[in-house]
Amino acid sequence: DAIGMSGLLVKSTVIMKENLEEMNSRGLAERWPVLLGGAALTRSFVENDLSELYEGEVRYAKDAFEGLRLMDAIMGAKRGEVQPVDAEAEAKRAERKARRERSLRIAEARKAKQTEEDPQPVPARSDVATDVAVPTPPFWDTRVVKGVPVAEYSALLDERATFLGQWGLKGTRGDGGPSYEELVETEGRPRLRYWMDELTTKGILQHAAVVYGYFPCVAEGDDLVVLDAPSPDAGERCRFTFPRQPRDRRLCLADFYRPRERAEAEGVVDVVPFQLVTMGDPIADFANELFEKNAYRDYLEVHGLGVQLTEALAEYWHRRVRSELRWSSGAAVSDEDPDDITEFFKLGYRGARFSLGYGACPELEDRAKIVDLLQPDRIGVKLSEEFQLHPEQSTDAIVTHHPQAKYFNT
Repeated sequence: DAIGMSGLLVKSTVIMKENLEEMNSRGLAERWPVLLGGAALTRSFVENDLSELYEGEVRYAKDAFEGLRLMDAIMGAKRGEVQPVDAEAEAKRAERKARRERSLRIAEARKAKQTEEDPQPVPARSDVATDVAVPTPPFWDTRVVKGVPVAEYSALLDERATFLGQWGLKGTRGDGGPSYEELVETEGRPRLRYWMDELTTKGILQHAAVVYGYFPCVAEGDDLVVLDAPSPDAGERCRFTFPRQPRDRRLCLADFYRPRERAEAEGVVDVVPFQLVTMGDPIADFANELFEKNAYRDYLEVHGLGVQLTEALAEYWHRRVRSELRWSSGAAVSDEDPDDITEFFKLGYRGARFSLGYGACPELEDRAKIVDLLQPDRIGVKLSEEFQLHPEQSTDAIVTHHPQAKYFNT
């Protein structure tokens, strides 16, 4: 009846575009409407770029609930039912399209003006500081930790991301319906307590595991070079090449590590922590059982909770890494962490962790290098031919302690 595609990573948008082009070439566009969604997509990208590309109907669903509403409309149309026209939604869609066209015209005009004027010199590197002190790791290479108790990381579960982003508790304003805050108290937290008790009782949350490690490194331009020993003249173990912003600050992930020139001058290399966490197979298996039983709400809640627990575990272990990295004074990097948990969710701590597939490090192929360094098969995690981690509720990260580290797109 319809085809749905969900994109979590930046590369997903490229694959979606290729899929739509392939469907056009096979003459399937008129037969199959397409629903698109996921964290990597925006409504503007779908309704402007992809809708112009696809020869059939393509719609954007910001979450599973909007996807269900769209499917109801599609099935109603197939049954010959007259679909009501949402004038307000159509007006907003037209406004977004017009705004997009204006933006493109302005961008083209600026580009033409720049080519007419004398080109300005482009800095080879961002303004990120290169003289940052390097903390000492507790060990070099990797360690495995299995059976991480849920009590240790559940405090870092982002309730708003769970209730609003995963479970779709949005609430209403001004028309007499419950607000988001009311839904949190009447539905969100009671359901969260229920599922946490249920998953704990069934032993599903006993399989959380981590493999992580500290590796000596230096930066060379856009490259992060992992060394085989903590010395500037050590051999190269592997190399990551990251994209650089073509404008603005011209940030590149490699900028957050000590350049080779400074490492050689001072005799001190940098340290790059890598981590990979997993909730294991049981939580995904349990969610799939609910799906097979047509318990769709329960499935969405358990799946969404699994996603956010994985994120909580990753955030918890990043904090563990910061606590293990020590300055010469004996103080830990984590000593700069905020006490307020809300500030913690706003990334108000020193450093950052970057997951593959997102703006600063979009190449999933680099995951093979992380897998080679960490050997996550020791905690039951495998890498597929498409460079996806299995079990599904697993995530990896490249960590930096640099105080100016921030998330950015390229």
